[in-house]
Amino acid sequence: MPQTFTSMVKEGQQYMQTWPMQHQLYGVFPECRVIAATKFSIKVMPALAVLTVTALINLQGIDRLPQALAIGVFFLSLPLQGILWLGHRSQQLLPPSLKSWYLTIHHKMQMQGCALQSPKAKPEYKELARLLKTAFDELDKAFTKRWF
Repeated sequence: MPQTFTSMVKEGQQYMQTWPMQHQLYGVFPECRVIAATKFSIKVMPALAVLTVTALINLQGIDRLPQALAIGVFFLSLPLQGILWLGHRSQQLLPPSLKSWYLTIHHKMQMQGCALQSPKAKPEYKELARLLKTAFDELDKAFTKRWF
């Protein structure tokens, strides 16, 4: 089912908030790097866009206004691109190797006494994010060190 632009942005923002930013996951999943870059660009790009547009107009003159605005819009679009990537990624199905890992972790967490929803037959990355967040939030450090 095709999604609207706004629903993809909302999904990306939720996924960005759900994904656990743990150093153990940085080497395994690109989400950690994309989320860090997106959060950084949300803070920096608006100021950089204004600065760039202002500098280009001051240096090149008002004749270059369309080019300066295009560059400013590009800088403003960078955080949005990260959020859209995250929204798309959150709805992708897990590959078979990650699916088996997801099911193993889910089973081990249930044995530890965590209250979890039953695993889905076709889990998506957002379910993996919820499971990992629960694991890092609720379980002791020994369990997370052993499995991650």
